[in-house]
Amino acid sequence: MKKYAVIFVLLLLVTPASSVLAQTPGAAPNAKSNGASAATSTIAAPPAITDKSTPVELARAALAALGGDKFKNLKSMMLVGDATLYAPNSTQSVPGKFVMVTAGDKVRIDIDASPIFKFKQVFDGRQSLSSIPGLEMPPASRFGMPVLAKYDQPGYTVSALPDKKKLRGFRIVDSDGNTTDFFIDPASGRVMQYIIPYNGVTFGTENSKFMEVEGVLIPSSFSQRLETQLGAYFAEYKVKNVKLNQPIGDDVFVIQ
Repeated sequence: MKKYAVIFVLLLLVTPASSVLAQTPGAAPNAKSNGASAATSTIAAPPAITDKSTPVELARAALAALGGDKFKNLKSMMLVGDATLYAPNSTQSVPGKFVMVTAGDKVRIDIDASPIFKFKQVFDGRQSLSSIPGLEMPPASRFGMPVLAKYDQPGYTVSALPDKKKLRGFRIVDSDGNTTDFFIDPASGRVMQYIIPYNGVTFGTENSKFMEVEGVLIPSSFSQRLETQLGAYFAEYKVKNVKLNQPIGDDVFVIQ
């Protein structure tokens, strides 16, 4: 049980929409799917990417594709959806449902993968509480998509990476050494893949579909691969509900 819970939680910590709360795609008038055209999107086109674009220019384009200032100024988020997990060397999957709420560095994760396990983790900005003793949560704002909103702030460095097939690559590192490698589509500026090394393991995320919610681009279908000494874990995610900037009471993040 602990093995699956740990993997679900660690993967959720680096989900591309680790900033999102509950609006059903398709039913919601403000949510546009992956097929939304440039004419219907409210997100301005990112700066053009060329073979001469610098790493900072790539980061700027990636942030613009996410919604620019609207993404950068998100106050609170919640993500609700389904996940299917595959353990190393196993063809059997474990289905689960998850809810993740974030407000700044505060995070709450609830996972229901009955009958195998149920799990809760809370980080109140200073300390964490887990239903699995010894499992601590890194601040969600220091990895993955959220660091794109900080690429030009003091303490962050942006450097070049080799391209991956047709995708352009760059790396963002903060003053504590937390690192995320991004690979973006040069035609759209969208982040298609990103990789995070953390505590001796490597997380890889690949986005396949997106939705637009209130002027912010949210990956709605994505897969993740977690490389460990035990082998590779694989998870598929489907985002079902998204809302942004909803009031979230401090009681959601109470340690008890």
